[in-house]
Amino acid sequence: QVQLVESGGGSVQSGGSLRLSCAASGYTYRSYSMGWFRQAPGKEREGVAAIDSDGTTTYSDSVKGRFTISQDNAKNTLYLQMHSLEPEDTAMYYCAATGGWVVPGIEEWAFDYWGQGTQVTVSS
Repeated sequence: QVQLVESGGGSVQSGGSLRLSCAASGYTYRSYSMGWFRQAPGKEREGVAAIDSDGTTTYSDSVKGRFTISQDNAKNTLYLQMHSLEPEDTAMYYCAATGGWVVPGIEEWAFDYWGQGTQVTVSS
């Protein structure tokens, strides 16, 4: 059974940094594509970043240059390093996995498995 567990969320001030982690289990991690999504109150869930099983990455325009997606295949863990955080980044952040290819898109429909989310709050 595929399980994704996010951690690393918290409250930071504008300009701060956080690193989110997503621990994966129940499948051959390195053969899957992974993604990060976020959902702010009253808004639809949006794709933030994705990484294919070959290491190719893509980012939404709103986070490009500030966020970095990476993974440690030995630890079955996905990361999202976030710098220069802004109040607009406040949201619940979710990791997701799929056996298919996703880059260059970060489409919700392309992912099969989802974590429960971790909250990120950025204050001005």
